[in-house]
Amino acid sequence: MHWIYLSIAIVAEVIGSAALKSSAGFTRPGATLLALGAFVTALFFLSLSLRVLPLGIAYAIWAGAGTVLVAGMSTLVFRQSLDTPAICGIALIVTGVVMINTLSEVTPQ
Repeated sequence: MHWIYLSIAIVAEVIGSAALKSSAGFTRPGATLLALGAFVTALFFLSLSLRVLPLGIAYAIWAGAGTVLVAGMSTLVFRQSLDTPAICGIALIVTGVVMINTLSEVTPQ
């Protein structure tokens, strides 16, 4: 269940980030409420995953996966382009998350 909780936390964080962009500095009440609710949801499910996962591992996966997904979503939804260094950095993040999940012995299966 800890991986499901972490996955929900990641998706909620991505939704919260998109809503934060759409809130226009908290001037749009609907988007603002969605952002706040999504971030609370993300932190709640992240906390549930921490019952099993080590903090450093869970946070690295949450932040890394969230960063990659938000970057992709911002390209598709908000038409914000990524340059070559940004794409290379995102590839390094993906590599790090994959290494943690496949090679690390501190990550419970």
